[in-house]
Amino acid sequence: MAPNLVASVRAVLPSLTPAGRAIAKLILDDPATVARSTITELSAASGTSQATIVRTARALGFSGYSELRLALAAASAGERPERLVPGDLAPDDPLADVIAKVARAESDALADTAAQLSPERLGAVVDALVEARRVSVYGVGASGLVAADMAQKLMRIGVSSHAFIDVHLALTGAALAGPSDVSVGVSCTGETPDVLEPMWTAREAGATTVAITNNPRSALAEMADHVLVSAGRETAFRPGALASRISQLLIVDCVFVGVAQRTFEASDGALRATRGALDRFLTDPRRRSRQTSSQASSATSSQLDGVVKINSMTDSIDGKN
Repeated sequence: MAPNLVASVRAVLPSLTPAGRAIAKLILDDPATVARSTITELSAASGTSQATIVRTARALGFSGYSELRLALAAASAGERPERLVPGDLAPDDPLADVIAKVARAESDALADTAAQLSPERLGAVVDALVEARRVSVYGVGASGLVAADMAQKLMRIGVSSHAFIDVHLALTGAALAGPSDVSVGVSCTGETPDVLEPMWTAREAGATTVAITNNPRSALAEMADHVLVSAGRETAFRPGALASRISQLLIVDCVFVGVAQRTFEASDGALRATRGALDRFLTDPRRRSRQTSSQASSATSSQLDGVVKINSMTDSIDGKN
C-alpha cells in the first residue's frame, strides 16, 4: 500500500473496536487480497459483519467499502512486492532475516510518518517553539527517551527546554507553565496517564500544547493544540512504543531543524558555543584532572567542616550536661 494509506490504517488501529481491528489487520497484512474481496468474502474472512466493514472503511476516511477497495487496488498495483508480504519476526528467524525484517520495519515506519507529516502542522509547531519562553517535554518509557532527545537538541540551539520522565516533577513544572510556554507530550498510544496529567495541567495554566503520538484519536491528541502523528507497526518482539520510537525521533529531528532554520544566527552561535565547550573538555586532559582534583578537594573540605561542626555540637552538649 502507499505509505499514506498504511499510515492511516495504523493510526486509527488503536481506536477501533476489536472487530474493526481484525479488518484493519487484514488490510495491512494482505491489501491485495482485500482489494479483490467482495464485502461478503471479507466478512467471512474477518469474522465480522458487513456493517462493521463499512464503519471501518469510514473510520479510515472513505465513504464506504467500495471506495476503500478501489484505493487498495490502486495502491497495491504500484507497491513494492516486499511490502505486501507479512514481515513479523518469528522466534526461529535466523539473524540474517532479523536484520532484514527490522531494517524494513524501520524504513516503513519512517516512510509512513513522512507521508502523513503535514508541513503546515509542522510549521505551526515550529512557530510555537520559536516564540516559547520555555519548552517542557513529557514522556515515559521508550517515549521518555524521545522526550530527552528533543529537550537536549533544543537546548543545544539555545532554546530553554527540559524533559520530564517523572510524573511528580512533570506536574510541578506544568503547574508553573504560562501562556508563553510550550508543553510537548510524547506517547505512542496517546493514553499514558503520566503524560496526560501534566499536559492537562499545562494546558489549564495557559501553555501551548503539542502531541507526538501514533493515535490521532487519542486523549492526548484531543487535548493538544497541535498534533504530529508518528507511525510504527507493533509486533510480538516490538511493542508499539518501541516500534514507533524511530518515527517519533524523525518528527523530533524535523522540528529541531525547523526551529534551527527559523533562528539560524542564534542557533548557529549556540551550536558553536556548546560544541566548543564539549571539545575543550574532551581534548584537554589537564582540564579534566583539575576538575577531578577540585571536586575531590571540595568534597574533603566539606567532610572536614562537617566533622568540626559535629564535634563542636557534641562538646557543647557535653558542656551543658
